This record gives sequence, C-alpha cells and structure tokens, in this order.
Amino acid sequence: MLEKYKVLAIVGPTASSKSALAVEIALRYNGEIISADSRQVYRGLDIGSGKITEGEMRGLRHHLLDVADPQKTFTVDDYKKLAELAIDGAFGRGKLPILVGGTGFYVQAVIDGLDFPKVSPDENLRRELEGKTDEELLFMLQERDPKRARDIDFHNRRRLIRAIEIAEALGKVPPVVSNPKYQTLMIGIEENDEILKKKIRDRLEERLERGMIEEVEHLQKKGLPFERLEQLGLEYRYVGRFLQGKIDRGELFAVLEKEIWLYAKRQRTWFRRDKRITWHKASELTAVFLKVEAFLNN
Repeated sequence: MLEKYKVLAIVGPTASSKSALAVEIALRYNGEIISADSRQVYRGLDIGSGKITEGEMRGLRHHLLDVADPQKTFTVDDYKKLAELAIDGAFGRGKLPILVGGTGFYVQAVIDGLDFPKVSPDENLRRELEGKTDEELLFMLQERDPKRARDIDFHNRRRLIRAIEIAEALGKVPPVVSNPKYQTLMIGIEENDEILKKKIRDRLEERLERGMIEEVEHLQKKGLPFERLEQLGLEYRYVGRFLQGKIDRGELFAVLEKEIWLYAKRQRTWFRRDKRITWHKASELTAVFLKVEAFLNN
C-alpha cells in the first residue's frame, strides 16, 4: 500500500488568528497555504471576507483565493477539485500543503475525500427557493428527506437549497462517500469567549476603517445585485442592507458584531464534533510546532 501524502489543516472560528499561525508554520516547515474559506474564493470580496493581504502572506504562495466570479455559485465540489490540484502542485514542488480556514465543509471535503452527488444546478428552482425563509427551506427539506434535514446546518441557506435541489432530482440526498487521499494532522485554533469577542469587535472596526462599505458599494455598482449580496452573507448581507437604507450605521455595526459572533459559535460547534482535531491557542507556537514536527517525522 502506498504511503499517503501528509497534509496539515489549521481550523477554527473566525478571528482566531488561523491565517497568521499558518504563515508561521509554512515559513518554518517549507509550506504552501490553501485557503478553505467559502467567500475568499470570490474575486473582489477582500475586506469583508478578511482575505489575507499581500504583506501578511510574507512571500508565501497562497491558493484558492480569487478563483471564482461572485456572480456565480461556487460549490463545495468545485472547491474540492481545485484544492486537490493545489495540494498536488505543492507536493510536486516539495512543499507541505497547509489547509487553512473556517469553512468546515470545505476542509472535510478535502481531507475525507468526499464524493458528492452529480446533480447539475437548477437555476429556476434556485430562484424560487431564494424567496423563501430559512424555516420554509428546512420544512421543504424535511418533507423530501427527513434524515438530511436532521443533520444539516439550517443557518446555511446555500446548503439547504442545494440539498433540496438534490432531493428534487434524486428523490433524497444520498449519503456522501468518503475516500481519504491524504494523511492529515488537524490543529484547531481557539480563544476563550471574551478574547474572541474582542478580536471580532476590533477586526470589524478595522475593516470598516479600511473601506468595507466602499468595497461592497463598488461590487454593487459593478453589477453584483443586492440579492446576491444577501446570499454571500454576513458583512456583504448587512452592508448591502445599509446601502439600501434598511439599517443605519450604528445598527450595521451592532448587528454585524452579533452575527459574526453567532457565526463563530457555529464554526466552533462544527469543528468540535471532529475528534481528530487537537486544540491550541494561536499564541502556543512551541506546542503547535512540536505537534507538526512529530507528525512530519512519524
């Protein structure tokens, strides 16, 4: 049996300093970074998505940033295919591939080698479903596939709509087949609640100062409709509502601070279910380095 290539995954909730830690690891262990973020794949979604800047990259190669048109839906299957190409390329250059991000389903798709149902997008159905609330979508999925409805993150509209789309085409959402290609070390980065809340607040203030509202306004003027901004969620959803006059500046900050915290809690819940992950604070560099070295030398 051939030995599987080794891949490192740095995961955890938003604002937990995953990217900065991943850069330190990549510099020390000759790595390349593969982003696992469902909004950073889109071109033009920079400040709002928290995309790493060129200076923060410190000369390291980063993959899966700016690979998709924000007008179009980018699926987890799309991500998996491109991530595997990036990993293969890193191996070919003698580099350690490091998956970094908070989109748990993206990370799982790659490290567990998930094989997804081959159902083409149904744009007419998607337009119909976009007009429904999260609760209505969940009810529709419960009618079609109660088992999938029990397991799904019902806060994730895109995943709900995709599940309904598959159930409509196949009668139910078939189980996803797992076929891992890599040997993976998963390290989770987490702070206590008060520190994480402060990081979220500070980062939100910094993004607004850097021009997050202007970024969304530019995207909208270039043709990205408000409906699509809603689908992209969090910063793009609520700045879009601000630009439409539905909320004021004070409400924008308050609702974003609250929603980003709730999102971080959902991410933490997702990752906590995976017992393969060992957890550290971002400041625990020595402990993380020892863990990586043991993995690479094993």
